[in-house]
Amino acid sequence: MKGYLKIRKIALEALYSGLSKKLTYHGKHHTVDVLEVTNQHIKRKKIDPYHAKLMRIGSLYHDIGFTISHIEHEKKGAEIAQKQMHALGFTKNEIDFVKGLIMATKIPQNPKNHYEKIICDADLDYLGRDDFYQISYQLYLELKSFSIINNMQEWYEAQIKFLESHQYHTKFAQKNRQPKKEKRIQELKDLLLRKE
Repeated sequence: MKGYLKIRKIALEALYSGLSKKLTYHGKHHTVDVLEVTNQHIKRKKIDPYHAKLMRIGSLYHDIGFTISHIEHEKKGAEIAQKQMHALGFTKNEIDFVKGLIMATKIPQNPKNHYEKIICDADLDYLGRDDFYQISYQLYLELKSFSIINNMQEWYEAQIKFLESHQYHTKFAQKNRQPKKEKRIQELKDLLLRKE
């Protein structure tokens, strides 16, 4: 775990102090949730300690670019991770691995390996969970504050389109998250019909 605790402290402090209050979804709580889900995948798949450490760093840094801007935040996050990992003595290969994890979470997700598939599914784990509505409402408030979404009707339409285009990448998420996600799609369609 050499270097991990130090970089985790740096990342969490940066998220705590550097994120806009407008980020009701992409706050520190989201990063902690993604880290927890990543840890569950690590345990389930018995991932070796070396790659597990890098995956945890990727989880911590996947949205840290929001401390600079909500535009191209993955690219900015990869740059922040590179700079901070380099300063702590991580190798080029380790840095590139973490940058790959961060960039894989960019929508539409395009994971290139097993590790990237895990972080992508951890990032959007909530789509197939019981707390979907609570978390998605946080995203609605965030997008509304940036004038990306104007009202609930637009939000329902955007959610349906996103959920239908999204796909889980790991067997666990396909089995345990996809069914609830499909249920949410139908519920949102019903809500939209009631609004019309």
